[in-house]
Amino acid sequence: MKTSMQRPDSLELADWLSRLVKIPSVNPDQSDGDQSIAGEKRIATALANWFKQFGGDVYLDEVLPGRSNVYAIWWGTGNHWRAVDIHMDTVGVSQMTEAPFSGAITGGKVRGRGASDTKATLGIVLAILEKLHKSGKKLDFNLLVCATADEEIGMAGAAGFARWLPKQGFRLNELLVAEPTLCKPAIGHKGDVRMMFDVEGLAVHSSQPEQGKNAITAAAHLIIALEEEHRRLQAMPPQPPLGHGKLTVTIVEGGNGLNTVPDACRVSVDRRTLPGEDVAKIKANLLHLAEEHCPLPFTLEEMDPLHAFLQPADTPWVQAITQFSGNDPITVPYGTNASYYTDLADEIVVLGPGSIDQAHGAEEWIEISELERMRDILLSWWGLDKQNE
Repeated sequence: MKTSMQRPDSLELADWLSRLVKIPSVNPDQSDGDQSIAGEKRIATALANWFKQFGGDVYLDEVLPGRSNVYAIWWGTGNHWRAVDIHMDTVGVSQMTEAPFSGAITGGKVRGRGASDTKATLGIVLAILEKLHKSGKKLDFNLLVCATADEEIGMAGAAGFARWLPKQGFRLNELLVAEPTLCKPAIGHKGDVRMMFDVEGLAVHSSQPEQGKNAITAAAHLIIALEEEHRRLQAMPPQPPLGHGKLTVTIVEGGNGLNTVPDACRVSVDRRTLPGEDVAKIKANLLHLAEEHCPLPFTLEEMDPLHAFLQPADTPWVQAITQFSGNDPITVPYGTNASYYTDLADEIVVLGPGSIDQAHGAEEWIEISELERMRDILLSWWGLDKQNE
């Protein structure tokens, strides 16, 4: 007789998530220099220990100085590979109006930074793996859990996983990328191109502006041209299911005194891209706009682009996840690690409990009922939803 596995109950799910929220893992770029909350080292160490305790083969992969991805493999009885990618870092907490790392369980919710984005899925996975280990059962596939660093800023963890996995000599069949989607399988999102234009002016006393070169005024010409480019994109036929490309001026920085003509102004631009768009052509077009409309010299800084992600909705696993979740596939407006993984897996879905509306805000929480829904999806996917006799 095979040993049966009990599914984690709601209290166990909430408790695991609470433990994770209590471990600060704020992306260092958003920690305001507070080393007591910055980085993933604390949570990565805890995860490595838990994964080992629950029977996983654990690997650490340093993707940035002092910041590692944690990979764990549970070898099953078959050759099929399933994987879950969950990022460990959170956004900053300076804007929060409640204790950010309380992990409070109250009113049917778990509260604190990361509760929704995305420690919820991590807690559910740990709860299931704990029960699985205690039962002595083996999965009929190989399971890889990937806890990644730096998703909130540079996605260095995703890039690291995309380098590490091919070296292991196997390919993933099914990969779930955890993000708060209200347990709806997301099969696509836009990519983005981010560029920063630094306009160079000449500072003089503001009583004699004609003797200087106003970098902010010059930047305004560029901003108007960029807004016109956004309108042009909206006038184009939409590309289903992701719609239109978009362009947003996100940050304008300049000026150093009320009585001084500004000698510098930075204009930061976010261009959301669609599948099939040529990133090089997009960059060249934005550069051309700046050269044509900005009357002063400028220099350009670029971030690595995030490519658009689109998974067909009619593939077998996507159809199965649709059935398990009870929700039709959707697309999401934000970017995810999935952009880095299109060459790593046969099928990819972005999925997780909770809402993006609760992420990154002054308060963050998740309903325990959402944890239960995601637990049931994972149990069904892993073939653990029925008691084995």
